[in-house]
Amino acid sequence: MDFELSEEQRAFAQTAREFALAEFAPHAAQWDAEGIFPKEAIAKAGELGFCGLYAPESIEGLALPRLDATLVFEEMAAVDPSTTAFITIHNMATWMLGTWGGAAVREPWGADLTSGRKLASYCLTEPGAGSDAGSLKTRAELKGGEYVINGGKAFISGAGSTDVLVLMARTGGGGAGGISAFALPADAPGISYGKKEHKMGWNSQPTRTINFDNVRIPAENLLGSEGEGFRIAMKGLDGGRINIATCSVGAAQGALDAARRYLHERQQFGKPLASFQALQFKLADMATELVAARQMVRLAASKLDAGHADASTYCAMAKRFATDAGFNVCNDALQLHGGYGYLSEFPLERLVRDARVHQILEGTNEIMRVIVARKLLEGDSDIR
Repeated sequence: MDFELSEEQRAFAQTAREFALAEFAPHAAQWDAEGIFPKEAIAKAGELGFCGLYAPESIEGLALPRLDATLVFEEMAAVDPSTTAFITIHNMATWMLGTWGGAAVREPWGADLTSGRKLASYCLTEPGAGSDAGSLKTRAELKGGEYVINGGKAFISGAGSTDVLVLMARTGGGGAGGISAFALPADAPGISYGKKEHKMGWNSQPTRTINFDNVRIPAENLLGSEGEGFRIAMKGLDGGRINIATCSVGAAQGALDAARRYLHERQQFGKPLASFQALQFKLADMATELVAARQMVRLAASKLDAGHADASTYCAMAKRFATDAGFNVCNDALQLHGGYGYLSEFPLERLVRDARVHQILEGTNEIMRVIVARKLLEGDSDIR
């Protein structure tokens, strides 16, 4: 077992770090304060391959292992978790389109998505189907050579500002087996978007509801086969959970770095804060939790890359642990800054707000516990 990164992996991470410092760091606070969706900056990330990290080469993706993708996402999230999180969602949707889509969707959209020239949203959640995604009601009916889609989605990242929707809709009976996956243009007739949601964090990416009113798309826009959509969605979410866990690790690293600097700079009672043992212990605990979270995320990514039978369970464990630990590290770093941590001039309050939602999306951490517990209680699990 080798925990060390290769020289190539270190160079890739360094490129991502330099990119984030140059393109995200000067603007992240403004994007957050003004609710700006930085499409130009995301397109620049695409020029480096960061919008198609693990998408197949058939659509000009880099086809990297998930482990390598975490290195890029972590470095960018240390500067701007919100923008990076959208890039991870775009990567997931792009990978799904490139993996299960036919020529009818790969040829017009594939290369534009992997390059960042166009952006994609992932559409699974509905107003009445969040944790219970298998109960979704949006319906796609095959009529002639077209599917006609009716229904609605909620909490969709990028909605109203992206070009392609990867959509889960019901084509059959109830339950997960009746769900299929589709790719469709975001501006197709019959699609309308709700108001831009006002959120606690993740303000550099818009979140809206989407309504589908007799939206017609060619039958060739089906991803995979009818009834395969829920399986595709869950495969996408395995990687998505690693991605969002990585964003928490990155945010926590950014917060820890800020706290280390601040403890040296700030003085109280005639001494730098770094000289107080209680604060030293706090910093040590933060670093320990962060390293543990990072290693769990990389373990899960390695399991997914290897096609391990229990990869989904490892992804759930990593998501649960890393998003909880990452939020706690960000919150502790804010506390170490005292009143200054609460001010928007410092990045801590933004990191805390952005990291909080990671415990909810891509499956709540309560659902992650359900996934792990079910696997353990099956009796044949090799989780260790």
